[in-house]
Amino acid sequence: MAELVHIVGIPGSLRAESFNRKLLRAAQELLPPDTTLELAELAGIPPFNEDEETKPPAPVRELRAKVRAADAVLFAVPEYNYGVAGVLKNAIDWGSRPRTENCWNGKPVACVSASVGMLGGARAVYQLRQSFVFLNMRPINLPEVFVSFAPQKFDAAGRFTDDAGRKILASLLLELSQWTRLLRSAPPSSG
Repeated sequence: MAELVHIVGIPGSLRAESFNRKLLRAAQELLPPDTTLELAELAGIPPFNEDEETKPPAPVRELRAKVRAADAVLFAVPEYNYGVAGVLKNAIDWGSRPRTENCWNGKPVACVSASVGMLGGARAVYQLRQSFVFLNMRPINLPEVFVSFAPQKFDAAGRFTDDAGRKILASLLLELSQWTRLLRSAPPSSG
């Protein structure tokens, strides 16, 4: 039996019926063996305030704790106005400060996105990936999961019904799990 990989899934929207939240629920159904996925909600996290970064409010401490306890991170990235949703960027900023306590540091990471549009949130994902460099996250780049025309791909109960999309999502989850295990076995960097 392989060592368990625990992923924290972060829906970048506060909306209860968010397609990105539904996509994370689908991911929970499609996990490879010995892998778990827990959702971390962003509701209640206030706008980032540098004056409070060393004594953050409780919702920020809870998010940081979940991220630190996880082996990997899966962001479900909504796209607003061609970019990353403010609530998600805000949470990432809180988790990265102060810099010496960056909870994202060294974490394996992947992104998924669902959108009502044709590009499936790709622009927001690519924008978010830029932050991974400074945060020192360890992203996987392929396969990419961009669910376009999302209202047509989820049923009335919120289930992700697109068979091809489910296969790609399952492939991404397997890749993230394997990548996490590979990074665990790598010798520590000297840098």
